[in-house]
Amino acid sequence: MSLVDHSRARRWDIFCAVVDNYGDIGVTWRLARQLAAEHGLRVRLWVDDPHSLVRLYPGVDAVAMAQTRQGVELRRWLRPFPEQEAHDVGDVVVEAFACELPAAYLNAMAARKPQPCWINLEYLSAEDWVAGCHGLTSPHPRLPLTKRFFFPGFTTATGGLLRERDLLARRDRFRGDDRARAALWQFLGVPEPAPQQFTISLFGYENPALGGLLAAWSEGGEDILCLVPEGRLLGDVSAFFGATAEVGVSFRRGRLELRVIPFVDQDAYDRLLWVCDLNFVRGEDSFVRAQWAGRPLVWHIYPQEQDAHWPKLRAFEDLYCAGLAPAAARALADFWEAWNRGEGAGAAWAGFRAHRAGLEAHAADWARRLARQEDLAAALVRACDSPV
Repeated sequence: MSLVDHSRARRWDIFCAVVDNYGDIGVTWRLARQLAAEHGLRVRLWVDDPHSLVRLYPGVDAVAMAQTRQGVELRRWLRPFPEQEAHDVGDVVVEAFACELPAAYLNAMAARKPQPCWINLEYLSAEDWVAGCHGLTSPHPRLPLTKRFFFPGFTTATGGLLRERDLLARRDRFRGDDRARAALWQFLGVPEPAPQQFTISLFGYENPALGGLLAAWSEGGEDILCLVPEGRLLGDVSAFFGATAEVGVSFRRGRLELRVIPFVDQDAYDRLLWVCDLNFVRGEDSFVRAQWAGRPLVWHIYPQEQDAHWPKLRAFEDLYCAGLAPAAARALADFWEAWNRGEGAGAAWAGFRAHRAGLEAHAADWARRLARQEDLAAALVRACDSPV
C-alpha cells in the first residue's frame, strides 16, 4: 500500500461506459483500485451502469450518485453530463475502451491550466499493429487537446497487462494453504474435489458446442468436476441435462459432475482460477486473470461483426503457442477454434487433453515470462508523468 498523502496526490478521472456486462467494468475497476492502492493516486471512476459493478464488488451501492470504495471514488456518469468547472477536471483523464467523453467534460478539460494528460485506453489485442499504434497521439478536431492512445498487450512494445504487485505471490501462498483452499470450496458451496477429479471452471458466452463437449467429458476416461458460474452458459447446460441449471444445482452423467456456482466477486474469482486445473474464460478481464493463474486456459473471445474477432484470436494463439511443441500447439488451436466456432469442441477435446503435461508447463512459464514486464497500471503512470 502506498504511503503517499492522497490529499496532495494527482487525481485521475476514469470514464467507463459498460458494453459487455462485466468485461469493461471489470478491467477499469481493477485498474482504478490498483492506481489508488499502489500508486497513491486520487482516482475517480465514472460509470454509466453502476449495477454492473455490484456483482464484481458487492459493497457498491448501485443507486448512489457518489461513494468511495476501496480507495476509489465512484461517480455515476449521468446523461446529459452536468457542466464542469476546469478546476474539477482530473490531472489525468482516461476514456476506457473508446468510450466518448461528455462534451461538458471535454470543454472543461480544454479550459483547464495546465491541460490534463488524456489517455484513450484501448481493448487488449495481440495483433502486430498494436505495437505500432501504442503511444500515438491525436489532436482533438475542435479543442486544444491531445489524446494519447494506450494499448494493453503482451510484449514490451505495448502497455502491458493489469497485474497487482503481489498477485503471483498471493496465488502461490493460496495454493500452499490447505485451509484457504477448503474455505473457498465452502464459500462456493461445493465439496472439495476428490484427488482423481480433473477440475474445470467454465465461464463463457452462449455456445452450441457445449453439449458435445459435456458429452465427451461424461463419456471420457477420467473423472471431471466442472464448475459453471451463474451466467450466460446456463441455458446450454440446462439443454444438455434436460433440467433447469441454477445456482446450487448439481448434475451427474457418466464421469462428469457439474455444479452451478454463484457469480463471485473478483477476488474470489481469482482464487477459483488458481484452484482449477483448466479454466474456460471469456472477453478480456477473466482472460487475463486466467493467464496469471498459470494453468491451461480456453478463451471464448467476444464475437464481433464480420468475424473481426478471428484475427484477434489467431494472433494470440500464435503468440501464446510460440515455444510449445508443434503437436500441442496444433491441438490447442484446434480446440480453441472449435469452441469459438460453436461446433466440434467435443471431437477436439481428446487431442487437447492428450497434451495436458505440456500445456500445464507452458502455462506456468507463460505467466512467469509475462510477469517480468511492466504492468499496465505502472506503465500508465509512467506515461502520464512524461510529456506527450
